[in-house]
Order: sequence, then structure tokens, then C-alpha cells
Amino acid sequence: MRAVRPISLALVLVLAVPLSACSGQPGAQAWAASVCTALTPWRSEIDSLTSRAQAQMTAETTPSQAKENLSRLFDGAASASEAARAGVERAGVPAVDDGERIADGFLGSLAGIRDAYGQARTGIEGLSTRPTKTFYTEVGKVLDRLNADYEKSNLDTTELESVELRQAFDSLPECQ
Repeated sequence: MRAVRPISLALVLVLAVPLSACSGQPGAQAWAASVCTALTPWRSEIDSLTSRAQAQMTAETTPSQAKENLSRLFDGAASASEAARAGVERAGVPAVDDGERIADGFLGSLAGIRDAYGQARTGIEGLSTRPTKTFYTEVGKVLDRLNADYEKSNLDTTELESVELRQAFDSLPECQ
């Protein structure tokens, strides 16, 4: 009889490892809370940086000052976007239908936004500040490209619909 117990215990342990790995995915509520917690500071930072960039474009500064300030703003936005992407990555994959595709959609969108800001920074850094009029015309082109790249990175949620996640995002205070 003693031989059966160790084998049964070993069987339970062998089966428990794969089962615990499967249950390691967060539920819709937990995943949505983690995602919203990662995105809240990012949204605030992007709003702040956008306001500062708009003020920068209307302020009377030299082209060199504008170039430096815009470069710093875009670098901050790229860093904030990467921090948000990393936070969403840490949230894992939600335990819902198409959970992996949904998580990948969020990650891809944030990576695209991060890259758009990085390209805008590179574009600004590559501009000559003389003549002044040409500099500001070129800044406008960089901003137009940023807007286009940002739009391309928007997450199309119509293809990533999950009733459980929608309810979680709508109901959690972290997501409001």
C-alpha cells in the first residue's frame, strides 16, 4: 500500500504544474485593472507633453530653443509610451477568448506610438534651425508625420472585442 501513495503524490505534482501554468492568466477584471494602471500615468504624461508642445509652437523662442524643447518633449513621450507598453506586457495575457490577440494588439499599438514619438524626435533633431521660416515649416512636416504615424498605431478594438474585458474596463475605477 505504501508504494501507491508516493506514485499518487508524484502524479498529482506532475499534473499540478501544467494546470497551474494554465491558470496563471489573469481574469478579465485583473487584466483590465493592470492595463488601466499602466495606461493612466501614460495618458497624463502624453496630455501634459502635448500641451507643452502646443505652447512651444506658439511661444516666441529661437529655433534652437524650439528644437531642443521639442526634442526633449518627444523623447519624454517615447519613454512614457515604452513604460506603458512594458506595464501592459507585465499584465500578461487575459484569460478571455482571443486573449493573446487582444494583449498583442495593446502592445503593438503602444510600441507603434513609442516609435512614432521616437521618429518625431529624430526628425526634429535632424532639422537645421536656419533659415527660421524653413525650420518651422519642417517642424510642421514632422508633426504631420507624427500625427499620421500615431493614427496608424491606434488600436482597432472592433476586432478585439471581449464582453468580459469591455465590462471590466467600463466598471473598474482604475479605468475611468
